[in-house]
Amino acid sequence: MGRLDGKVAVISGAARGQGRAHAVTLAREGASIVAFDICAGFEHVLTPPATRADLEETKRLVEEHQQRCIVAPVDARDLPALLELADRAISELGRVDILAVNHGVWSVAPSTWELDESAWQESIDILLTGTWKVCRAFLPKIIEGGRGGSVVLTSSANGLTAQPGAVAYCAAKAGILNMMKVLAWECGEHMIRVNAVCPGAVATPMSQQGGTIERSEQWWPRYITTRRNLLPIDWQPSESISDAVLWLASDEARYVTGVALPVDAGWTSF
Repeated sequence: MGRLDGKVAVISGAARGQGRAHAVTLAREGASIVAFDICAGFEHVLTPPATRADLEETKRLVEEHQQRCIVAPVDARDLPALLELADRAISELGRVDILAVNHGVWSVAPSTWELDESAWQESIDILLTGTWKVCRAFLPKIIEGGRGGSVVLTSSANGLTAQPGAVAYCAAKAGILNMMKVLAWECGEHMIRVNAVCPGAVATPMSQQGGTIERSEQWWPRYITTRRNLLPIDWQPSESISDAVLWLASDEARYVTGVALPVDAGWTSF
């Protein structure tokens, strides 16, 4: 018997990395999955984009746990497409209980004043406005179900602490934390819990591919080369974040709401 038997979980940014790990972890515990990702690149992001093949692999891994899985190439900035996917989730799976807003990008610049306006806007649109749009599309479906539920927003250790050269990322991730608190207030009467996870250094394509780390190290070596983890580990696996998402989504956290949970090997305690 799984901890999420009979429930339906929606996960953004699910083609790979933390999103895929969330999908597989929640499916293992009994949830059907709605997994979406843009499966396309961005102007100011160095990380190679996820692909439709990546998203289909997430579907395959979910189905290995004998769970249903809807996948769709949807941009978190596209509210009409999100609303259509939310309707599809109800039509095909009958309910939505869990929403894990995980999608993200990370871009850097030498300084705040040297950041292109278009780079700022791209990050804010994806990270902050995109998080609101995903909630705007799917939260009403959880409310209409009348069974309560759980929303987990992905912020970051850099929603709690600063990274020089990453002003748009830090500002958006900090904004997500206050968005979470607003939603926790608004959703509480519906028995919907809203929390955030704040990952530290996680080994995903966003951090490991494309050269963003190398640029950050070039521009801000004092920050990037400092070993902040209190535990003797350099990079966490994506599954370490998924375990926290699972707990927040499960009945074990039935009275936990409005919380920003660092899962960062002690990064933010440095």
